[in-house]
Amino acid sequence: MINTELNYGDVYLVPKKTVVDSRKECDTSVQFGPRRFAMPLYAANMKSVVDAETCEYFARRNWFYTMHRFNIDAVGFVRDMQAKGLFASISVGVNDDTLQQLAALQAAGLSPEYITLDVANAWCVKAEQMIRFIKREFPASFLIGGNIATAEAARELQDWGCDAIKAGIAGGRVCITKNKTGFHRPMVATVRDCAAAVSVPVIADGGIVEHGDVAKALACGASMVMAGSLFAGYDESAGEIVEIDGKHYKEYFGSASQFNKGEYKNVEGKKILVEYKGSIGRLLQELQEDLQSSVSYAGGRELSALRTVQMIAVAH
Repeated sequence: MINTELNYGDVYLVPKKTVVDSRKECDTSVQFGPRRFAMPLYAANMKSVVDAETCEYFARRNWFYTMHRFNIDAVGFVRDMQAKGLFASISVGVNDDTLQQLAALQAAGLSPEYITLDVANAWCVKAEQMIRFIKREFPASFLIGGNIATAEAARELQDWGCDAIKAGIAGGRVCITKNKTGFHRPMVATVRDCAAAVSVPVIADGGIVEHGDVAKALACGASMVMAGSLFAGYDESAGEIVEIDGKHYKEYFGSASQFNKGEYKNVEGKKILVEYKGSIGRLLQELQEDLQSSVSYAGGRELSALRTVQMIAVAH
């Protein structure tokens, strides 16, 4: 039997009676680990999306962030963020370089508030070993594990010790895993299955095309949403501005692309140019206003209202 599954663009949410006088009354904040953040949305931990300055920008505005794991001085980054009175959120892999990074943090007496184990398919033996190691050596850190795409995988990561799980494989705009390997799962099915299977928060990673997709991901059961291309192309985004025929762009490439790896080997990502959009401040305001509207249409005052709405598939 072949299952039919859906992406965000295939579904919509059915409105309920609005109970607030103004959408501004709707609260978009979310408790995630030891902190409460202004929005249940954050920029992907990709080298072409975030750098140290981007992370500081988000942290100062009480948005969650995760620094990418590529050629990063973890000790310097964590020390700098915490010295500024901000939380430190880093990404790690599963190989020896990660063990060296973690040992250096321990030697410096540093413990990040958040650690994300960031691998293409975290449902693997090496990820299990690293998750158990981090939970043992950094018990105060909130550990996010990903990525996975099934309920069974989510349950195992929770059993291994993850405090949150990142769900979504091959759903990103610059990810070509589905083209190179044939493996992918649409995001509505992924998030619903994973969120229903575990008691820890699930992060929906990938597939965000429109602002309303954030509300759809939350309606599927996600506690947080990660997006890449949504946050690319701004002054505060990572990367240099490129001028072509008088127009300005920024490069946006996948973590599994040759542009991130530095060589053409096991490539499952590509590079595109995104239009340069100026300062990101207006985007953050608009995203929050749109999500407040979503909560009002869901008949509530808080994000939890989105969990109770009816979702319908669009007949094509």
